[in-house]
This record gives sequence, C-alpha cells and structure tokens, in this order.
Amino acid sequence: MKKKINMIDTTLRDGSHAMNHGYTKEQVCLIARGLDEAGVSFIEISHGDGLSGSSINYGFSKTRDIELIHEGTKVMQQAMSTALLIPGIGTIADLEEAYENGTRAIRMATHVTEADVSIQHIKAAKEKGMFTVGFLMMVHMASPDKILEQAKIFEANGVDYVNLADSSGHLTPDEVKKRIALLNEKLSVPVGFHAHNNLGLAIANTLAAVEAGATYIDGTLRGLGAGAGNCQIEVIACVLQMLGYETGIDLDKILMTAEQQVEPIMLRPQVIDTPSLMLGYAGVYSSFLLHAKRAAEKFGLNTKDILLELGRRKMVGGQEDMILDVAYQLKKAGNQ
Repeated sequence: MKKKINMIDTTLRDGSHAMNHGYTKEQVCLIARGLDEAGVSFIEISHGDGLSGSSINYGFSKTRDIELIHEGTKVMQQAMSTALLIPGIGTIADLEEAYENGTRAIRMATHVTEADVSIQHIKAAKEKGMFTVGFLMMVHMASPDKILEQAKIFEANGVDYVNLADSSGHLTPDEVKKRIALLNEKLSVPVGFHAHNNLGLAIANTLAAVEAGATYIDGTLRGLGAGAGNCQIEVIACVLQMLGYETGIDLDKILMTAEQQVEPIMLRPQVIDTPSLMLGYAGVYSSFLLHAKRAAEKFGLNTKDILLELGRRKMVGGQEDMILDVAYQLKKAGNQ
C-alpha cells in the first residue's frame, strides 16, 4: 500500500457556485452525512467564495453559510467540518462565528502572490486550535519559485499544510508536477491540490499532484463546482485505490451519495461547454462563469468573448464587479 491521501470534499462550498448558492439545510445534512459515512477526511461548507461571500458582488446565498455549517456539522461523526475564508471577504469575526458553529478546519485562500494578507487570520485560527491551511489560488499565474516564496509565508505562520488551487483549470499535468514537486521538496509541511476541469484535466492534474508528493486532495461529488466543475471525488478515489494508495474512502457509500443526494438536485449537467472551456483556455477564475453569462445576456454579447477579454486583462478573483464594465466596453467597441 502506498502513502495515505487525505480527501477533502468541497461539494458544499465550490459546488455552491453551480447551485447558484442555493443549498438548503436539508440538502447539506444529507450530503454531509453521506460524505462522513464514506470516510471523507474533511467536508468543506460555506458560500462558494468563502465565509460571508453572500453579497451582491459574489451572489447571495439562499441560506446563510453559518446556518448550513451549524446543521451540517451536527451530522458529522468522523470528518472535520471545514470552511474557506478569503481575507477581505471573510473576517476574523466570521472565523470566530464559524468556530462557534462547529468549524474545526479553516482554509485561508489568497491570490497566489498575496499570502501575507492572511497572516492575522491564520494566527487567530491557530489560537483556537483549528486545523489551518494556506490556500493559494490561481497558481497558473505565478512561477514555481514565486509560489514557493508565498508558500513559505504560510509555513512560517504555522499552517498545517499548503494547498495549491488551479482556480481556472488552466494547468497541464507537467505544470502541476513542477509546482507540487518543488513545494514538496522545500517545505516542512504537506502539500495539497485543488483542480478545476475546464480543460478536462482535473483527474489527470490531481493524479500528477499525488505523484509529485501531494497528500491532500480536493474533489466534489459529480465534479460539482465553478466553471466545468472540480475533480470528481468518486472518480479520483477509484483511480487512487486502483493504484494502491490508501484513501479511507468507502466506494459504495460515496457512489451512493453522489447518485442519491447530489445528482438529483443539480441545476444543470456539469459539462465542458464553450464558456467553461474558455475559462481554462484563457486562464480565468472559474467562478466568473455565471457572472460572465449574465453580462453577455445583458449586453447581447457572446460569453466566450467576455471571458477571453477577462483573460487578456489577467483579472483575478475579487474583481467580479468589473465583469459588467468589461462587457459594456466590448459592446461599445462593437458599435463603433
């Protein structure tokens, strides 16, 4: 048996994007219970953009994420209740409220070059004894050496592992290996990986990360997530077990949860359509997809063209409010 791979399910966080942030308490409880019984190590619950992401900028939630955390945590017997926090969207007060409602692991997500903005949040989490993760987003936008520099900021401030997120699904397996292998060699803490499937490479990239030394792996049931979705957790669990890795996943139970609890409530098939493909091709933040589609409808444009322009401008998470401006400028230029 090869090394143990810790499985983090983020259906109830990244999947929130694909659900228009519309999860109900009942849905969260059923999915969380199924994941817990299937042996998932960490179950992440929050708005797609993390704690307090519910807003006009990122999309309002049907139910406050704190309420979903409270209910979801109650059904977990083995897994660690986890949440994402993006400094500038979520605050230390939000972290404390999540802790009071059962969150015991927190992932501090920053742009790939901005790890330092999370230092005070990491310290607050560690003071509470929380399992704390440094989560670098949009890692295709930085060189391996730059990523290592940022990861060392997390390491110096006591995180339990560093996670790299291919937030636009832009990387190829070789590029993933270079980034993960360098961190695995140079850091004293473990390394994790979070994939998006916009180029159809989520499983391949996740496997490349494992082969390069990653021991924490993200996935979602049915691949439910922003853009074309995430690494499909039931698929990667099967692949890893075939290859002799220990995952602790009960395949029958995780397949049943995907079939009975997630597939029936999905708003649309999780496929690689043209706009999703453009996210990966242009290197655009996956959660921009629905915002770009709405802007395209508003201005009578092709979503593909908006996404390509966002990629050209190298826009990053947190700039969702500028998507309408870009669409307006494209419409204006087309009318001239």
